[in-house]
Amino acid sequence: MASARVPLDEQHVTEPSGPMGRDRTLPALHPERMEDRCFVVYRPPPLESSAAQLEEFLEHAQFIADDLDWLLALPHDKFWCQVVFDESLQKCLDSYLRHAPRGLDPEALPASPAVADMQRRLHRSVFMTFLRMATHKESKENFITPAVFGEIIYNNFLFDIPKILDLCVLYGKGNSQLLHKMIENIFTQQPNYYGDLEEAVPTITQVLDTILEKCGLQLEGATASEPLKLEAHGRSTAMTMSQQDLVDLVLYLCDSCTTIYSLLDIFPAACHTFQSHGFLSRLASFYELAVPDFEKAIRKRNFDDKSLQEDMWRRISHSCRKMVEIAHLFVLHTCLQPILEGSENVQSCVEEFLQIMTAFLQEKRFLVDYDEQFSVVDDVSLLQQAFPHLDETRSSYLLQGVECAWESAGRKRLRPAPIAATQEVMERRGKEWVESGEDQINGVERGAEAPLDAPQKGDNGAFCMVSAGELESLLSHIRDLLPDLGEGFILACLEEYGYSSEVVINNILEDRLAPALDKLDRALPRPVKEELPPVLSSRSNVFDDDEFDVFNRDQVDMSRIWKGRRQGESARDLLNDKQHIEEQRARYQAYETVVEEVPVVPREQGGGATTYNTDDYDDEYDDTYDINQVGANDLDEDSELLNRRPFTIPQVLRTAKQAPSRQEERYEQEEEEDKKDDPVKRDQFIQDPAMLRERAEARRAAMQSRRGHRPEPAGHVVGKPKGQGQTQDTALDRRRKEAHKSRGANHNRRNMADRKRNKGMIPS
Repeated sequence: MASARVPLDEQHVTEPSGPMGRDRTLPALHPERMEDRCFVVYRPPPLESSAAQLEEFLEHAQFIADDLDWLLALPHDKFWCQVVFDESLQKCLDSYLRHAPRGLDPEALPASPAVADMQRRLHRSVFMTFLRMATHKESKENFITPAVFGEIIYNNFLFDIPKILDLCVLYGKGNSQLLHKMIENIFTQQPNYYGDLEEAVPTITQVLDTILEKCGLQLEGATASEPLKLEAHGRSTAMTMSQQDLVDLVLYLCDSCTTIYSLLDIFPAACHTFQSHGFLSRLASFYELAVPDFEKAIRKRNFDDKSLQEDMWRRISHSCRKMVEIAHLFVLHTCLQPILEGSENVQSCVEEFLQIMTAFLQEKRFLVDYDEQFSVVDDVSLLQQAFPHLDETRSSYLLQGVECAWESAGRKRLRPAPIAATQEVMERRGKEWVESGEDQINGVERGAEAPLDAPQKGDNGAFCMVSAGELESLLSHIRDLLPDLGEGFILACLEEYGYSSEVVINNILEDRLAPALDKLDRALPRPVKEELPPVLSSRSNVFDDDEFDVFNRDQVDMSRIWKGRRQGESARDLLNDKQHIEEQRARYQAYETVVEEVPVVPREQGGGATTYNTDDYDDEYDDTYDINQVGANDLDEDSELLNRRPFTIPQVLRTAKQAPSRQEERYEQEEEEDKKDDPVKRDQFIQDPAMLRERAEARRAAMQSRRGHRPEPAGHVVGKPKGQGQTQDTALDRRRKEAHKSRGANHNRRNMADRKRNKGMIPS
């Protein structure tokens, strides 16, 4: 078991060799242990879909796929011998990274399903090979010493900065987590790659200078590598250069921006290296100079192929978006993210953010496009919350500069894009790392199935609501570029793609609209907005149509409206006002008259006598209970059941002239006589407690007398008041109580207290 835990770089293997079959011992990593196998280089799928070319590509790709599957199936020692010492393998892998179709390339669209399946298989196999090459420990038994692993991959050029850039572009879309883990492990085990990245940044910056030079532009303060020639003033520009040169420059710019963004998005630690070389300020200046020239040339030049012009516009728009996102990645990873994570040097991060944004104020076009996607106001608000001591003067100056940039650009300020890049990156970084082989394979397959940068529905399907002014600005912006479209069709596209004008324009030019939008008429006019009814006419309230409804009445009795006490009215007059009693008197008088039969007026006036409404039942009368004597066994008298109690007007409503009737007086006298005859009130809810105690005492005495119990003699413990002397009976009773009180409620309290005191439990 001890030998099984030895790293691969320290292992030795004994193998037979020679005609006599003698054994010899070799290191586990030795050129002679490499298998003799020739890996062929990769060729991209053909643009023309002829049967012969497709068959040739499929056969060629089948060789590469089979060889890579064989390589991945080798054991740990054999795999590393093949990787380190087989030059044909490295050429094969390099050729795929260089020539594999990118997301925006025409070759990314497969010519047939068979080509798509083969391309997907190659895509996965190459990534799994690089993933295994970047892993120094596969298991507890199969591993390489980390220091030796760093030397192997660095000295044998298994990985370098160009390869890392190509890996980020090809596999960053669907396998960002795996790729981040892989690149981070490479830089951790071999820090020399940081030095290589430092040397590569000036070369990447030179790309921007080269594009400006080809367009006849030059950055302010930039130093030329050679003296300016006299005929330099006549060099070509984006408008005068050949069409092929313009296409090459746009393709070069698009590929460069996509590559840089992929690296910074997958490996954020590279942002600090790029920022140390001032890359962000160079990028903003390049954007300000080159983008207007490219857009002007693509719009105004006459292209032989209309689809080529649309493709150029799509690529320059993609490049602009990536440059803005690159700037946001710098701001996010160097300034905002350390602040959100509670870093110790918050003040330095805030200072760096203010310096970066202040430098952007000179590049107004770039600043406007940046603020359109990533709101500077939100970032400043975040800094104010995280750092209360933020310089108010500098922050106000920055925000005013952003407003001036919008005004100088002649554009209306729109709400930021719905997708929050900060939140998206933070959530992606916060996810758990999955290291199982099955998840790795699934991740690669997802990346292989989606090589295209397909438009999404309004930034991940998140719809944003815009105001009327912003919507008009979006409509005018799109109609300036595509004047043949109707406003109704443009509104439907904006609603479908989250009110993102850039996504709408790209999808229209690429003819990649949603199926529902393809069915619409492109000249569809804008729908007429229905006028809403006025608020006053649609108002519904409980006070409608009352005497104070000013919305429906032209005149209101103002004498009924006053504030506080009414003029000329005293408190006594208010109390003496019995108007409410008079209003209630009529109601109670109506209850006084009880009529058994209500006269009904006949339908034909003038004919027949007056009839009465009787409660006669028809033939369906239910006589179930006719034989039952309801109430026959009750103790109530017949007079109480048959006689109706006369209605009595409340005393407060009676007038001075109105006196109770004789029937009422007789009924009241009978009630008073009943009360005198019956000393015990039948409806008495609570009786007198003294009377109840007296009755209970009488029952107790009678019970004790029946049992022969003799009551204890009356005690004289209380005695006379103090100072008047006590009798002998009182003294005897007090002595007896003192002696026998332990048998009562207190039990043996005094004896137990004396016992505790004797044992020292209670201090004396």
